[in-house]
Amino acid sequence: MESRHRSRFTEAAVDGYAAAHSTGPDAVQRELQEVTAARTGPAAVMQIGDDQAVLMEMIVRAMGARRAVEVGTFTGYSALAVARGMGPEGRLLCCDVSEEWTAIARSAWEQAGVADRIDLRIGPGIETLRALTMEEQFDFAFIDADKPGYPNYYEEILPRLRVGGLMLIDNVLQNGRVVDDSATDVNVAAIRALNDAIVDDPRVRVVMLPIGDGVSVVQKV
Repeated sequence: MESRHRSRFTEAAVDGYAAAHSTGPDAVQRELQEVTAARTGPAAVMQIGDDQAVLMEMIVRAMGARRAVEVGTFTGYSALAVARGMGPEGRLLCCDVSEEWTAIARSAWEQAGVADRIDLRIGPGIETLRALTMEEQFDFAFIDADKPGYPNYYEEILPRLRVGGLMLIDNVLQNGRVVDDSATDVNVAAIRALNDAIVDDPRVRVVMLPIGDGVSVVQKV
């Protein structure tokens, strides 16, 4: 199968080699990819790559996460990975604004047998997060939504993340435009500001990985 790593920063031959030596998608994931491509058209590029899904599932399983939150669910590929990683006792809160796209997600979750682990709430993610009590302690979080909203999502989730918990933030390289001084659109500006704030934030440690469109792995200390 063609690589769905979609790395903007790795040579094609290297990307292909990495794909060939990484665990690929199973039947449920392949069907979700196909349905997403058929029903969302150009928006399908928002779906994370195979490598990122495997990485997220492995991280969640390795850390023994049982409570997780995701802002930006789209058609459910990342949520499927997280829910599988947490196991039957895990609970994932998903925040999204689209009934249409998350209907595809719900179908895939049912097919994969993880629907009972996922609480999908439709509405602005920032409102869903702010409605949570400060006692909510998540083990794991994933942000992959509207870029101008990232700083607010980060600040709402961090106090609700347990010490040692992880927050993964997607699209932090913006197709390489974060290092292009001529790129000044709102998405790039928001991501640059967040990247700068996180690396200087004494509450966390962070490593930025050039996987997909860039993923920051943030740990609360």
